[in-house]
Amino acid sequence: MKKYIILLLILLVVACKSEKKNSDKKEKDTLKITSKVLKKAVLSSGKLIRVAAFPSKNITSRPVDVWLPENYTENKTYAVLYMHDGQMLFDETTTWNKQEWKIDEVASKLMKQGITKDFIVVGIHNIPAIRWLDLFPEKAMNFLSKENKDKMLEEAKKNNLSVDLSGDEYLKFLVDELKPYIDKTYSVYKDKENTFVAGSSMGGLMSMYAVAEYPNVFAGAACLSTHWVGATPKENNPLPKAIFKYLEAHLPDAKTHKMYFDYGNKTLDQFYPEYAPKVDSIFLNNGYTEANFKNLFFEGSDHSELSWQKRLDIPLTFLLKK
Repeated sequence: MKKYIILLLILLVVACKSEKKNSDKKEKDTLKITSKVLKKAVLSSGKLIRVAAFPSKNITSRPVDVWLPENYTENKTYAVLYMHDGQMLFDETTTWNKQEWKIDEVASKLMKQGITKDFIVVGIHNIPAIRWLDLFPEKAMNFLSKENKDKMLEEAKKNNLSVDLSGDEYLKFLVDELKPYIDKTYSVYKDKENTFVAGSSMGGLMSMYAVAEYPNVFAGAACLSTHWVGATPKENNPLPKAIFKYLEAHLPDAKTHKMYFDYGNKTLDQFYPEYAPKVDSIFLNNGYTEANFKNLFFEGSDHSELSWQKRLDIPLTFLLKK
């Protein structure tokens, strides 16, 4: 009997040591993610923290910015807004076109006025050379006919373009790698009801796709100037139909989600108005109402950060209203 007790004690000690090793390994893995405050970032308020190269097993490593509102404190709990094209959100002095979303200005104003709940913004940088591959709703390709898919592959081959889509991997990065880090590092709500995603153009498509693929993670999306054409606008384009068929098959539950879309009619936005009736029919015929669905038209608005910043308060209020 004593032998069995001694053996049991030995097994318990080994198990504890093994658990400690695993715990130490997890801690070391966490330590690999290093961040720093961007002291030179030109902000209206708040603080910008950057992970220069967020490690990922799913996608190419890239910078991730975290914006904390003024007077951020661990004594409060914040909602989280994940956004694509993170390098375009906060500081126009560092963007390629000297434009920005002004998310820090708009968010700060809405919170100070008590219009929205308190929230932080997590901006995932894009990598220009593979942006389309990362942000296209990958499973929409399953709704293309074989003929159209073959034509697309042939066209891509002629132009030396890759069609190795990574939209599903991008979402795995967001949900399985980035969100757990944010949940652990900052004082935020972890539930679906306080987790949102937003973007423009291809980022609008990916925001829609994120909620459709992970309805238990995201409560809503803001999709500005959504790029329904899927790629370069052209006649007889099969991609919009494929995207809409995917959306119809994977529509988030209207009882528990909010979906915001908008569009203009200048520059690239000129190609979007024709798809508005289809977007309306998909949502309004499947339980959505004005309370949880918007598809707004902005006359004379073009495809730029300057346009999106002017109306950003509308989707933020829609998603994050107190």
